[in-house]
Amino acid sequence: MALGIKIGDSKVLESRETTDGTMIRRRRMTSDGKHRFTTYERIEMPTIMVRKRSGNKEEFDRDKLINSVRRSVGKFFNSSLEVEEVVDKVMDRIYETGKEEVTSKEIGENTLDVLAEVNEVAYVRFASVFQEFRSLAEFEQIIKEQKRKKERMGK
Repeated sequence: MALGIKIGDSKVLESRETTDGTMIRRRRMTSDGKHRFTTYERIEMPTIMVRKRSGNKEEFDRDKLINSVRRSVGKFFNSSLEVEEVVDKVMDRIYETGKEEVTSKEIGENTLDVLAEVNEVAYVRFASVFQEFRSLAEFEQIIKEQKRKKERMGK
């Protein structure tokens, strides 16, 4: 109950999906017609389990992925919204597989694929953390691979 208004006693005047497709915005009016308000309903996605390198399983945690991307790419994005967009794309790829369980490695690889499309420096930084680089040669190798991919794609 918000401000003494019972949401269950309201009438929906208008519904529309948000531009990113993750929520539904509903414009409502109380049954007595005295108050109007807006509610946002998040679209519930099926639960995906993540199998960790240790073999343990845990529920997929979007915030954990956001924090991981944020930590590894530093300030290579202009806003947290850009990080959110990367994570949304990763999640879309994971849900598109239709699997109820994915490995942490699959999540990392999908994140790398998305970052490669969005920001090449962020890609290299995330790769260095995800793949646990231990030498400059590993950085050089991944940069060479990215250059070859770009050349093949004509970019």
